[in-house]
Amino acid sequence: MTVSPSSVVAPFDLDFVQRGMIGGALVAILCGVVGTWVVIRGMAFLGEALAHGMLPGVALATVSGLPVLVGGAASAIAMSLGIGALQRRARLSYDTSIGLLFVSMLALGVIVISHSGSFATDATAILFGDILAITETDLLLLAAAAAAGLAVAVACHRSFVALALDTRIASVLDLRPRLAQGALVGLVTLAVVASYQAVGSMLVVGLLLAPAVAAGHWTTRIPSRMLLAALFGIAAVVLGLLASWYLATAAGASVAATAIVLAGASWAVRATVRGVRPPAHTAEPALSR
Repeated sequence: MTVSPSSVVAPFDLDFVQRGMIGGALVAILCGVVGTWVVIRGMAFLGEALAHGMLPGVALATVSGLPVLVGGAASAIAMSLGIGALQRRARLSYDTSIGLLFVSMLALGVIVISHSGSFATDATAILFGDILAITETDLLLLAAAAAAGLAVAVACHRSFVALALDTRIASVLDLRPRLAQGALVGLVTLAVVASYQAVGSMLVVGLLLAPAVAAGHWTTRIPSRMLLAALFGIAAVVLGLLASWYLATAAGASVAATAIVLAGASWAVRATVRGVRPPAHTAEPALSR
């Protein structure tokens, strides 16, 4: 028995699956751009902390009947500001500030959840997302978030490059490294909040990191790495939704797992190519604009 390609992609004939795919693609584009900087700057812990830092805001919004995206955004922004305040006033290191607020926000979220008697299904959606529940209004919000993220990334590109090389270089060039760092943290916050609906707070870091890691095996130029990361992310969304449909698995988790698998496959293919190719005479640069 032969299976036609049209029958394989038949799930995308359904409206809610189409919305999930489009919404996931918008998230993948945003995460591809932001995730590239997260990998370059070594900010994975911040992304993980912000994803979990959304929990109390989302929980409070759910209990009070407010839009969960608003609660999550408020919580993530508060955590971002708190990290900066601890660094400046308490003179704590970056990772120590993140660690303290990460535990505090997670504990507060669990406390809110524990005081709600009918929060089991809501907690599942918070942690693992519900990409198939994306509405047309959500698509508009995701499109706006992706456009804003791209605009900030383009406007701050020179500052981000200088910041990645050396903060002293950024200062000498008058590129305001502190402001650039704040803009980068804001981009990570935007990507985490926007990705919440698709993959939830537990899995958002997978979609943020895995496509950027997969793209990093093939290019060192930042713009091309962002583009390739976005394509890997979109592929993870499409393949993850198909896997979820035919294997009856959670959609958000399937997308995140597919992104990780693609990162592993990218590494394996690249290692194979390097193994059969004659050694190059010059080394690739570590970072290229």
